Amino acid sequence: MTDAANVPATENVPTRDRLLQAALVSFAERGFLGTTTRDIASAAGMSPAAVYVHYRSKEDLLFELSHGGHMDTIAEIDSADDAAQPPAVRLAAVMRAFSERHAMRHTSSRIVNYELHSLAPDHFTEISKLRRTITGRMRAIVDAGIETGDFDVADPQTTTNLLLSMGVDIARWYSDDGPLSPTELGDFYAKTALRVVGAVSPSPPNRPTPEN
Repeated sequence: MTDAANVPATENVPTRDRLLQAALVSFAERGFLGTTTRDIASAAGMSPAAVYVHYRSKEDLLFELSHGGHMDTIAEIDSADDAAQPPAVRLAAVMRAFSERHAMRHTSSRIVNYELHSLAPDHFTEISKLRRTITGRMRAIVDAGIETGDFDVADPQTTTNLLLSMGVDIARWYSDDGPLSPTELGDFYAKTALRVVGAVSPSPPNRPTPEN
């Protein structure tokens, strides 16, 4: 699903995806509490009754957006991280990918991260587990750097939380019209992350060259 500002009108888009995109647009414009099921149906070009054929409530839509967003983030981290590489290389690669994602998907990322309080208790519990998984991925890299002596970190958990918070907060303020592209922002955050952990070599490794 894209992070577009409107809902694709094509008939080729599956109904559930149209509703998810409509919910994304509506939540971004009005906030979860300010959005009604009728708003979502209208944005998707459907009747309110049609929404309930696919989702029980607007909260179910929020949960699916949140679940999908967190799963995609975990996949992005796993794709960027290579445990065989030195900790500094791993941290730069993961922070770059994490930051780029929150810039490129800033609308959906803002909803996913800042509407958690609107989830039902059982859904909140499930999303919290995914968030702990993300934290665990980053913490493992920080711990690896401490173990090898590449990082100078006094409080690994607080440092981990800081790194993740830096990336997540991009979704709150990033604009497509801003001075930095997602790629440039990713490089900046990769370098900043290495400074945060007191890396012996603070210069981030070069961006990976795409394979032919």
